[in-house]
Amino acid sequence: MAEGTADYTTDGADGAGWDPALEDDSGAVMRAVGRMIKVWREAAGLKQAEFGAGIGYGEEMVSSVERGRRVPKPEFLDNADRLLGAGGKISAMKGEVAEARYPKKVRDVAKLEAEASELGAFASTVVDGLLQTESYARALFDLRRPTYSEDEIDRQVAARMARQEIYSRRPAPLLTFVQEEATLRRPIGGREVLRGQLEHLLEMGELRHVEIQVMPTAVEEHSGLGGSLRVLKLIDGTMVGLNEVQLTSRLISEPREAQILDMRYGMIRAQALTPRESMAFIAKIRDES
Repeated sequence: MAEGTADYTTDGADGAGWDPALEDDSGAVMRAVGRMIKVWREAAGLKQAEFGAGIGYGEEMVSSVERGRRVPKPEFLDNADRLLGAGGKISAMKGEVAEARYPKKVRDVAKLEAEASELGAFASTVVDGLLQTESYARALFDLRRPTYSEDEIDRQVAARMARQEIYSRRPAPLLTFVQEEATLRRPIGGREVLRGQLEHLLEMGELRHVEIQVMPTAVEEHSGLGGSLRVLKLIDGTMVGLNEVQLTSRLISEPREAQILDMRYGMIRAQALTPRESMAFIAKIRDES
């Protein structure tokens, strides 16, 4: 990995401020697939409604796919291939579509996480993305301004949930998290969503390769006042950091800067409640909610 930093013009990995206007190549892939399907459909002399009926989808869905606004599922592509007699040419796009289903920035973060033997994250504003429930993540993206379309919310939520495959990796990486107390009390999505999120944190804290800590508001010494951060120690022995701010996530691979983030994260963990104390703290907040 080249030394230095790289800026992803999106929001932090766990927030909800990403701007579709700054999107990557995913949109171009979906538009190309949509145009190809439209060409085959028109060559077959089928209207969108007829085509949709033949593959088990509504006219609106067909229209959205052809305009590149909806991501077609694998069965959509397979059924379209059979109905249009494309000889596998449409089905062959499933790989590209699967990759384009998620924004490039999310794919980049997921690739780093897949290479990590150890990951540490301090979250100061919301629950860390790797710990979020689907309902909590959906509520976060629903709060985004300018607003997302329902399709984009679905896409972003699916991408966030897909990153959580890291928990099933073998050998399992060590995953440590420190959550600011305020993130456990802010009722994003409402009280029921928050309660479900707190229950999920308690469940995740039971995993042997996961440690969750809480940074209480009452703590005087706090080394994380500069904001959320992530530190990843990769399988090849290198270490990188991810610094997240409004509209930009900055990948830090310059060794000295990554070491500074690692030092700060170590201090944050030392200042926070222990994992056992944190589980009791989270349970208390849950019972109060």
